[in-house]
Amino acid sequence: MAAGTLKPEYRHEPVMLNEVLDQLKLKPGSCVCDCTLGGAGHSLRMAREVGDSGLLIGIDQDDMALEAASARLDEHAPDTPRKLLKGNFGDLDELLVSAQVPGVDGFLFDLGVSSPQLDIPGRGFSYNEDAPLDMRMDPGNNTLNAAEVINTYTEADLTRILRVYGEEKFARQIAREVVRRRETAPLRTTGDFVEAIKAGIPAAARRHGGHPAKRSFQAVRIEVNHELDVLERGLEAAVRWLNPGGRICVISYHSLEDRIVKHLFAELSQGCTCPPEIPVCVCGHVPTLKVETRKPLVATADEVAANPRARSAKIRAARRL
Repeated sequence: MAAGTLKPEYRHEPVMLNEVLDQLKLKPGSCVCDCTLGGAGHSLRMAREVGDSGLLIGIDQDDMALEAASARLDEHAPDTPRKLLKGNFGDLDELLVSAQVPGVDGFLFDLGVSSPQLDIPGRGFSYNEDAPLDMRMDPGNNTLNAAEVINTYTEADLTRILRVYGEEKFARQIAREVVRRRETAPLRTTGDFVEAIKAGIPAAARRHGGHPAKRSFQAVRIEVNHELDVLERGLEAAVRWLNPGGRICVISYHSLEDRIVKHLFAELSQGCTCPPEIPVCVCGHVPTLKVETRKPLVATADEVAANPRARSAKIRAARRL
């Protein structure tokens, strides 16, 4: 592949792009940070919004994503200054310090695994392709992979992960089946894991509700990449770096992520927490955010039809006071 050619697997449509731009309210000269750069679907439009007097910061832990994004921005937004940083948004403080950025006017978090990652069989994210059990978003820096989780965690820990992270109704039965099978031989591929999941779910339950492995794969992926801890750290750091009036926009794809965003925004938008019977505030608590989305925004029916990944997407946004 020639240098500067966008990899086909990173040609994907950004989810709820118009809603993101409406919430961020970028203008020429703004500094915007895309914490989940991917193929620069959102970043390309954000770069055009901030123009040649602004700055686009893009963060991704995937080398292929950074390469693809750089090529796309070179082609379609060459005049916008940019800094593309390899890393995890859980380390946002360190990344922005290294970029020597004094403050940021807008942050975007587009959570979950990108479609290109799902579509590359060797990454082990997909239950539709037989591949080694991996699921690491950053293989170079993460030693824990899906095979280790599935083959070494106790039955109780597997049950907890599947139930909490995957909201899997049959977590205990699946965990028991995984442990039973690995006593004979380790589960080495995604196909091995899918078969164990199917065996742990009653036949009647497998006939509806989508692919029976979806929730379990989500759960193991979250465990491997510590996604929920990383999300909380990244959001808290983003709020610290926001300039007054700056905005943060988060696209989540499952209830666990959305709940973290909702609760953090609510906590940081709360003022005095003193009991009502105390006439004068003594807690000194002042809000740092104003929530801009009373309810999460969802994709239109037309977008879902054109881009199925948008079906479960929810946007929450807040403004720095």
